[in-house]
Amino acid sequence: MKQLAAFVKARRKEVNLTQEEFADRAGVALTVVRKIEQGKTNMNMDKVNLVLNMFGHELAPVNSKELKK
Repeated sequence: MKQLAAFVKARRKEVNLTQEEFADRAGVALTVVRKIEQGKTNMNMDKVNLVLNMFGHELAPVNSKELKK
């Protein structure tokens, strides 16, 4: 979650938006952006993907067997 937090915060700052402005544009509550940037682990994947979609990314489940290939 630290990598996700750093990624979202850095990209948000690159586009020069406050957390509140970014949340509005992403269509999520301000608390969602704050939780992501704080590295909270108990997050709704759909909400996280709304934020990541702003940068053309998304999270998806990965089969551990696929990671070993």
